[in-house]
Amino acid sequence: MDLLTNLAVGFASALTLQNLFYCFVGVSLGTFIGVLPGVGGLAAISLLLPITFYIEPTSAVVMLSGVYYGSQYGGSITSILLNLPGETSSAVTCLDGHPMARQGRAGVALMMTAMGSFIGGVVGIAVLIAFSPVLSAVALSFGPSEYFAVMVLGVLAAATVGQGTPLKGVAMVVLGLLLGTIGTDLNTGTPRFTLGFFELYDGIDLIAMAMGLFGVTEIIASVLSSEKGQVIQKVRFREMFPTRDDLRRSVWPVVRGTGVGTVFGTLPGTGVTLASFLSYAVEKKVSGEPERFGRGAIEGVVGPETANNAAAQTSFIPTLTLGIPGSATMALIIGALMLHGITPGPRLMADHPQLFWSLIASFFVGNVMLVVLNVPLIGLWVRFLQIPYKLMYPMIIVFICIGSYSVNLNAFDVVVTFVIGVVGFVLRACGFQPAPLLIAFVLGPMMEEHFRRAMLLDNGDWTALFQRPVSGSLLVLSICLVLWACWSAYANRWRGRARIAFEQDV
Repeated sequence: MDLLTNLAVGFASALTLQNLFYCFVGVSLGTFIGVLPGVGGLAAISLLLPITFYIEPTSAVVMLSGVYYGSQYGGSITSILLNLPGETSSAVTCLDGHPMARQGRAGVALMMTAMGSFIGGVVGIAVLIAFSPVLSAVALSFGPSEYFAVMVLGVLAAATVGQGTPLKGVAMVVLGLLLGTIGTDLNTGTPRFTLGFFELYDGIDLIAMAMGLFGVTEIIASVLSSEKGQVIQKVRFREMFPTRDDLRRSVWPVVRGTGVGTVFGTLPGTGVTLASFLSYAVEKKVSGEPERFGRGAIEGVVGPETANNAAAQTSFIPTLTLGIPGSATMALIIGALMLHGITPGPRLMADHPQLFWSLIASFFVGNVMLVVLNVPLIGLWVRFLQIPYKLMYPMIIVFICIGSYSVNLNAFDVVVTFVIGVVGFVLRACGFQPAPLLIAFVLGPMMEEHFRRAMLLDNGDWTALFQRPVSGSLLVLSICLVLWACWSAYANRWRGRARIAFEQDV
């Protein structure tokens, strides 16, 4: 009964004209920022943070939170239409979303993205309400060993993402891990593989990597290709709705994506990017037709987008209930609260119940606003495909340059983006897919950091990783995954030889 009372108080506050206005401003700005490649919600929240000092605390946090999860909606738009991820968590959406757009199904892809994002967001909010204390305790129990085991499982899953043989996937994972080591060693302060460039002391920026691998590579491939895809002249509202087959194929990806996003959103330091990539890997692994992925599979769009929006909501659990920011964006949310003298942590729900429950209620309101905003605009977004290619490519290049430069205000990042794009095109021409590289690039540094921390705590005894229940189980699961992949590759080769021998005998 207390829960219903608290929710009633929260909605009463969230539905005031002032909070509705700031919620609308937040989600609208977040969607717009998400559409702009490379800018992201972090930059927008950074710019808005000083302004919140002059706004009532609840309204300030409602607006900043709206920018955060609104950018997750908007990030998928350019990923689907232009193969240019607006957010790093939307990079995986490029793999199947853009092929759907080139097949003339951009409206369906955007509609299913909006539906999946809404479902994932709402379920994430429900979990946030019901299980915050429990999930916070679980997240707090995760140490370096557990985080390392999760990262290992994620890296191994990365090898199965994309087309081609598993060996090529492993090669791209290794390349991603190597690129992730570039920069300053956090433990010793020693520069590694910087080639004398001071700009690489902080490593290769993730935005530059994502836009180079997907945006620049796609531009080069499209310019050199004679195939331009299907250009949609006009999209009627009923043509945006998915077919029965699309709905049938999307039900379980939405369920699994929600589960993946809910779990990984509660773990500090993992965030929406890991959730979306792992969701894609799970969908490809459980699919009976993995060859469809990368060619416009609706599951490869709905699953990750559901996961990243569920993770965006549940990432508030450690932030609000423990005071532990799971990402730089969450750190800014904490900063906004502390500007008003409010300290996030276990006492937040007791000391500031109206703020907490108003924020939770605003999540529901904001997700409804996002659906109302995005669905009518699908036709407008799709009409971007009518722009002639000779005008589209310069516009995309301008967006790439602005996005790369705006992160660190450094022209060197623009150069790095285009170098990565050229390398990505060469790898793509050789049959290597970019997704495993990007996943390993994201997880590699975190995996190294947690492994070294675990070894320091366990005095260098690596067997201690297997003695902890969670990390041991995950590592055993990882070993089983490797053995299963090796067995599958051997069985497929054996079946192929048997089929050739049978055809020769016939």
